[in-house]
Amino acid sequence: MATTEDMTATEEQVGTSKAAARIRNAAIEIFAEKGYGATSTREIAASLDLSPGAVYPHYKTKESLLFAASLEGHRMALGTVQEADSIGGSATDRLVAVVAAYVRFHARHHALARVVQYELRSLTPEHFSIIASVRRTTSNVFVDIIETGNSTGEFQALDTDAATLAITSLGIDVSRWFPTGAFADPDVVADRYVELALRMVGSARSALR
Repeated sequence: MATTEDMTATEEQVGTSKAAARIRNAAIEIFAEKGYGATSTREIAASLDLSPGAVYPHYKTKESLLFAASLEGHRMALGTVQEADSIGGSATDRLVAVVAAYVRFHARHHALARVVQYELRSLTPEHFSIIASVRRTTSNVFVDIIETGNSTGEFQALDTDAATLAITSLGIDVSRWFPTGAFADPDVVADRYVELALRMVGSARSALR
């Protein structure tokens, strides 16, 4: 798990200036379109009418730029899930709120999410470890909800970890294909995925529909 010192250090690595944010946003768009491996720092700089040297004060390497985007994106996803869960209610209410928020996030921010979710293999081991910690914290929100639902009798999930992996994986995959001709509204996609999630955990609410 990342320590307080880790968090402070990574804030510096992400970069909080407007210039750093512009560079990250440009990188995300190009990474999403071409892939991390096929993109150069020079190309990212050129898209902003900057010289390659203008990127280096903010990000020394292309990998550090990917890490900054990954950390920002994963923290946004975690914050979205935690905010949705803070409303409380029954386990069913919580799962509905959290799954809907998670799916909408990956639809509305599909370029960012596609990069940070599918380019993890390009991070250094140290950076991957930090991102993995954020991902575990996000998954644990789902685990807690499903375990609570099992204990109250609202759910009959056969395997909490497998259900969590299935639900979060489906949400993440939205960023890969969204939008399509059939699904271009994040709210519609969220509603469909909520129903799938309820069925995965054996929710009585789903059975009554």
